[in-house]
Amino acid sequence: MKRVGFLTSGGDCQALNATMRGVAKGLYQIYQDEVEIIGFEDGYKGLMYANYRMMKRSDFSGILTKGGTMLGTSRQPFKMMRVPDENGLDKVELMKHTYYKLKLDALVVLGGNGSQKTANLLSKEGLNVVGLPKTIDNDLWGTDMTFGFQSAVDIATNAIDCIHTTASSHGRVFIVEIMGHKVGWLTLHAGIAGGADIILLPEIPYDLDAVVKKIKERTRGGSRFSILAVAEGAISKEEAAMSKKEYKKKLEERAQKYQSVAYEIGAKIQEMTGQEIRVTVPGHMQRGGAPVPFDRVLSSRIGAHAAAMIERGDFGKLVVVKNNVITDIPLEESAGKLKYVDPQSDIIKEAKLLGISFGDK
Repeated sequence: MKRVGFLTSGGDCQALNATMRGVAKGLYQIYQDEVEIIGFEDGYKGLMYANYRMMKRSDFSGILTKGGTMLGTSRQPFKMMRVPDENGLDKVELMKHTYYKLKLDALVVLGGNGSQKTANLLSKEGLNVVGLPKTIDNDLWGTDMTFGFQSAVDIATNAIDCIHTTASSHGRVFIVEIMGHKVGWLTLHAGIAGGADIILLPEIPYDLDAVVKKIKERTRGGSRFSILAVAEGAISKEEAAMSKKEYKKKLEERAQKYQSVAYEIGAKIQEMTGQEIRVTVPGHMQRGGAPVPFDRVLSSRIGAHAAAMIERGDFGKLVVVKNNVITDIPLEESAGKLKYVDPQSDIIKEAKLLGISFGDK
């Protein structure tokens, strides 16, 4: 009897259930009734404290279109994994104990950067681990695409689409703040798809004068409105030049005065232009709802590939997408690395040719 553990860790997204379904269906196809799937509740916390449930075939029926995660999830920072818990117990040893107690043959971890760092740690501790690339940020190094990203792009784009009609009606400047603290893929794709005039990303520090210049150019050209797609981690050129300590202090000061970066940018633009500014924050809507068809297909393919890896005993790896081919790489190659937007990449150059400003000049 093959025994395989599943856990979903970190922020949720729309295609976690679809991906677990893909792995399960693959395993049932390979092993028929000779496989048991054990689902750990609330991510690594469930593995630590042996909170789990025995899954049935019926658990994986009807969940292809269901967002969120039926196992629940939690954030367990990697930097805290070697710090004893509140009872003084070693978290890594707790996870290993549960793994061996349940006589698992493999552990499937669905998660983003931090989750895969822990997956790599467990792999180095001797556990048979398969990582699956989940994040709406699409920032996991080593894969062209993560499941959940396209669904979040659709929601963020829809938010910008909806803003277009009210912005044009009232002749205002609208700022739509999109998720992405360190990496701007989601803001970039939604901004282009939604027809944003200005896109501000963490990877391209902005000059507020350049942003205002673009808005004024549009006004002189007869446009009644402008739309900015702003990543929640957008950073100015002045902030980019700060030390980590200085920038941390700046963020603390911002939190005392503004709800987020979009509100700060909006207040400054209003002061510089005299135009009415409105801010919209879709927030966790971007993680919710049903996965779009693209993610359902991607998740099913990733899940099937993971099942095949388990059959051949190919562990310590992350399933990735390369040129639309589902393959895998060692977890240690990806762990601890982020896939940033390259300011010199083709997509940025093409967006600029469309007249989109990134506030850099």
